[in-house]
Amino acid sequence: METKEFLVKKEDSKKRLDMFLMSKLENTSRNHIQNLIEKNQVLVDQKAVKCGFKLKENQKVVITLFDPIKTDLLPEKIPLDIVFEDDDLLVLNKAQGMVVHPASSVHSGTLVNALLGSIKNLSGINGELRPGIVHRLDKDTSGLMLVAKNDFAHKSLAKQISEKTCLRCYWALVCGNVKKDEGIIENYIGRSKKDRKKMDVLNDGEGRLAISTYKVLKRYSGYTLMEWVLKTGRTHQIRVHAKHIGHPIVCDPVYGSGEKFGHIGQLLHSKRIKFSHPRTLKTMEFETNLPSYFEDILKKLKPIS
Repeated sequence: METKEFLVKKEDSKKRLDMFLMSKLENTSRNHIQNLIEKNQVLVDQKAVKCGFKLKENQKVVITLFDPIKTDLLPEKIPLDIVFEDDDLLVLNKAQGMVVHPASSVHSGTLVNALLGSIKNLSGINGELRPGIVHRLDKDTSGLMLVAKNDFAHKSLAKQISEKTCLRCYWALVCGNVKKDEGIIENYIGRSKKDRKKMDVLNDGEGRLAISTYKVLKRYSGYTLMEWVLKTGRTHQIRVHAKHIGHPIVCDPVYGSGEKFGHIGQLLHSKRIKFSHPRTLKTMEFETNLPSYFEDILKKLKPIS
């Protein structure tokens, strides 16, 4: 365990706590810092505060960093659908059903195991359990993901996501007929007070800010195909927002309304991603087709003209 202390100087007053720590800690992502703050591993004048807490001159910030958990992650020869690869990054098309990184109940068969079995170099910013992982997709969400091969690329990509300059576009089939052709949802998401395994929309200050925009792509009898764009990246964000507006994603086992179509797992696909290459600064844009099971279900529906 390691403890670091920082005294807030005049030039750092009024800064957000998470941004202040970003400037003090090397090779650490903002998302990792926010997780430390939420776990009360960061104290300001011996008190736990929120990520957006505005600092004052002469306050003392103390961060406790626990030793990384030793892991026995094994490289596995699992096929990867690589859309793009160079010396700095990968763009992957993740299959539905694949867990991104190991957890207490999952130790093999994950995307990380597959990466270790195929990719020589991966960034280490997110620790031993998540090498190369810049952002994640839920187990049953398919589609495009970014993977960093070094810390330079990781920090650049993570910053683009944080500053909302990285476009992440998803397609989802939801229940019911969405009345508005497009809209924006802005609220706060955190752990459900009724079920800690779920996320929920909470009151201001109780969760983390979550912003999604949506657009109707096609209407069917009883269903709507929608495009979602993430402005923030909270756990289960699109799934929670879809449920919040009364149109849960079809086949979602956690937030859905029971539709099965003989399929397990939400019909949510990371369709398009756009970002600036960390080294060349060239605009990179990639798009992938919907999975065959998604297309097959759409074919069963009756379009509304």
